[in-house]
Amino acid sequence: MLRFPTAVRHEPAIDEWLRAQRADLRPLVETWFARMRRCGSDVRELMHDGCPTACVGDASFAYVAAYRDHVNVGFFFGALLADPARLLEGTGKRGRHVKLRPGRAVDAEALARLVEAAYVDIRSRLA
Repeated sequence: MLRFPTAVRHEPAIDEWLRAQRADLRPLVETWFARMRRCGSDVRELMHDGCPTACVGDASFAYVAAYRDHVNVGFFFGALLADPARLLEGTGKRGRHVKLRPGRAVDAEALARLVEAAYVDIRSRLA
């Protein structure tokens, strides 16, 4: 579990990072990081490895990353999440991500369920 004791309730550098993204990627990173922020009052955030990262307290559960042609919505314990819509990609031991491309449809409800499941999962790991 990645722990970040410097995570805060609201990190202004994240807002700057979101605004700095290309116009076609910005709605994707803004929408999905906002969804992470809304998971609960215990959500904290920070920039980690150049990416906005959402935590419960100091324990990370998800992030957004912008690349040249796509955005990843990543989950630190994604390999352990139920994914009936088969959105998750990756082959790492724990981490998984959902790749979003501008102009391509995504099952937003299924992705929102993954964000919520990642939040619930990390809370249970901390209990």
